[in-house]
Amino acid sequence: MKDKHLQIRIEQCLALSKASNCPRRKFGALLLDPDRNVILMDGYNGGPRGGGHLCGGETCLRDQMKVVSGTRMEIGCHHAEMNVICNAAASGVATRGAWIIVTGEPCILCAKLIHHAGITRVIVVADGYAGENGVAYLHRHGIEVEATEGPRDPRLAERAVETR
Repeated sequence: MKDKHLQIRIEQCLALSKASNCPRRKFGALLLDPDRNVILMDGYNGGPRGGGHLCGGETCLRDQMKVVSGTRMEIGCHHAEMNVICNAAASGVATRGAWIIVTGEPCILCAKLIHHAGITRVIVVADGYAGENGVAYLHRHGIEVEATEGPRDPRLAERAVETR
């Protein structure tokens, strides 16, 4: 895939993340066919399908339970990577050999899904996620991970100010 086409797909992924209702952070994911330069499926983080505006219906469970950002990934929104892989499965779209663009480093749960879905390359919009992540897992399982420039996680800026 040409660099200019990849940059356009990154911009599309960033725009898609704005569809999220999550009050904490908005993530997007695009599943790509790298040979044909087409989007196979998209996803963003949010509550369960048909389950309400947010992960707790009309409330953010992570806020309600005072879950620290970057921890307890099993609580809260369905992640963008989870949604794009599930959307592909529900629509009969093959994921084997596909690439995924994500607007933050995948958590360990999403990394496992990416690996088992047969996705071969993960393009991470740099500095998008400040919690524990699954990048090492992806590397251990032979999945290429590429970081690219993008907007910074605001929590990183907050931490820099706190340490001064």
